[in-house]
Amino acid sequence: MKKYQQIFKELERQILEETYLTGDFLPSEYELMARYAVSRDTVRKALEELQKAGLIQKIRGQGSKVLKKEQIDFPVSHLTSYRELVEQYGINSITNVISLEKVTVDQKLSQLTGFPEFRIVWKIVRQRVVDNVASVLDTDYLDKQVAPELTRQIAEDSIYAYLEEKLHLPIAYATKEITIDQARDRDKILMDIKGDHHVVSVKSKVYLTDGQQFQFTESRHKLEKFRFVDFAKRHH
Repeated sequence: MKKYQQIFKELERQILEETYLTGDFLPSEYELMARYAVSRDTVRKALEELQKAGLIQKIRGQGSKVLKKEQIDFPVSHLTSYRELVEQYGINSITNVISLEKVTVDQKLSQLTGFPEFRIVWKIVRQRVVDNVASVLDTDYLDKQVAPELTRQIAEDSIYAYLEEKLHLPIAYATKEITIDQARDRDKILMDIKGDHHVVSVKSKVYLTDGQQFQFTESRHKLEKFRFVDFAKRHH
């Protein structure tokens, strides 16, 4: 990792941990140069990264002002667990397991999830509370053949950590569909959507390296809480 990236990461962490509060100014470029024993160009590159991330605003003649991070960048193309997202951004979040049960896939559920009929799956409903606001409602269907045992504690912590670290399963890729949906009654009950009539729905089918589907997830998000981002590269 280059020096400017290290400085960016450290300042990002300090902003997210509220060492620097919204409205504060970061130390001047000269102070940062002295602190990190680097050139002005290196400091400016780090500040540019903070500005791209929406964490600061550079004000001519005043310095770098810390902004309020209203939205959380949700990576569309990456297969990232919610716990990893929380740890990466230092999000203040609590997961509440609403329900955990075994269900048999019928025709309607098969069409939704991609699992064959009569397959036994775990159904897990989880509420994600971000900054004391119920912002995400996750409904997961997990193949019981892949994960024979599942507990509320595992669901509250991280299902992916359990699958990868305990069961040593090679999670490979996912297909995702993102839509703007009408808010359902359950959304209104379990999410703080107030007068909103719509939510962002992200449906994912997740596969192991051998091509076997083991999970279907629908994550329903408050419209203004997350920003869905992607990285696109043109093929030549």
